[in-house]
Amino acid sequence: MYQADVAIVGAGIVGLALARALKDAPLSVVVLDSSPITKPLSEQPELRVSAINAANQQALKALGVWDELDADRLSCYRHMQVWDQDSFGRIEFNSDDMGMPELGHIIENQSLVNALYSQVSGQQNVQMLASTTISKVLSGQAETMLMLDNDEVVSCRLLVGADGANSAIRKYAKFPLTFKDYEHTAIVATIHTELPHNNVARQAFTPDGPLALLPLSDPHLCSIVWSQNSQRADALLGLSNDEFANALRVAINGEVGEISVQSARMHFPLTMRYARQWLSDGLVIIGDAAHTIHPLAGQGANLGLQDAFALAECLSELSASHAAFYQARQLRAFERARKAEAVKMIAAMEGFKQLFAGNSPLKKLIRGVGMCTADAIPDIKQRFITQAMGW
Repeated sequence: MYQADVAIVGAGIVGLALARALKDAPLSVVVLDSSPITKPLSEQPELRVSAINAANQQALKALGVWDELDADRLSCYRHMQVWDQDSFGRIEFNSDDMGMPELGHIIENQSLVNALYSQVSGQQNVQMLASTTISKVLSGQAETMLMLDNDEVVSCRLLVGADGANSAIRKYAKFPLTFKDYEHTAIVATIHTELPHNNVARQAFTPDGPLALLPLSDPHLCSIVWSQNSQRADALLGLSNDEFANALRVAINGEVGEISVQSARMHFPLTMRYARQWLSDGLVIIGDAAHTIHPLAGQGANLGLQDAFALAECLSELSASHAAFYQARQLRAFERARKAEAVKMIAAMEGFKQLFAGNSPLKKLIRGVGMCTADAIPDIKQRFITQAMGW
């Protein structure tokens, strides 16, 4: 039997970040995942990447994780360019305007998982159980038992669900869920560009959805996230690589020259999810288990990391004061604060999606005037970029 104060289900970025942030807490931790946790990076860039903002970079650096990242697979972005394909609207951000060396970094998800694992696996207060499936959960008043498929048992006082959008822990807890089909499909791939990206993150809003080009460590490679309505996405996925590359070049107004596709094209449907309850006695959910949002602003991973760091801070303070850290009433402040941030981000993404959707002349005018006005007023730009950097 494994006994721990906290059992974290899910050893992705969020679950491992929570475990690492608990390194100095007087708590024992077990981390479980149904899959192997680490794996060598492929020779080519991984398809799943995240834009990590400056605030989370600082937190990861303080935890000793940032320096574990493979520097050759890490790409900073110093500029952001956002424009509306069908209007005159355009806004640009520059790290120099913030007095910062960069605005954020593009990181391959597996690279960040590997770096987190490297640190967490050396912690005295953590046990790691990979390739382990939970077959049954038994909850008591002050203890939860996890029955594993290998006949082992994990006993914990607080069960944390960091197991993704289809969270088994959320389903077990029967937390009510609000969801909305965005009716968009995200297409993800790695592309080669004729012109160097110059550490610029680009996003074009097309009538059928946004297209993001995220700069990778190679100056001619970018990761794309092309979110289109499902009918348009199906048509794009049916194209040859050359035809798809040409459609990309048109959508991005030829800003990076000729394009070639360097990887397979992965796609997945986009759904907003928001758990209306995040905790009960002995159980809490964080990250995608609690919320998923449209990727148009690249804030999903950042929101999940902030959940992990906030929960770690709360648990550390409660355990240090010998409070019952596993009781729901002790965690209400955490839940209120993080739910408010999630709702704010969900509302912002929905607003952007609605405003930039379609070919309405009135919408085009509003978008164009709004973006140009924001670009011309330093205070407004400062507010936008400060929020994007997580400050």
